[in-house]
Amino acid sequence: MTAEFDEFKGHKLIKLIGEQDAEAKWPFSFGKNKAKLIVANFEEIKKFAEEE
Repeated sequence: MTAEFDEFKGHKLIKLIGEQDAEAKWPFSFGKNKAKLIVANFEEIKKFAEEE
């Protein structure tokens, strides 16, 4: 996975690009508010990602 930083309408963004997306056509991007939500809920997100 690759992480890149960008800006949209004056707001900072982070773009996460998965290994399966070699051409970076579909990055997962979000700003500071969503980043804070992700960090605050990391354990729940991790459990969800590990479910079968």
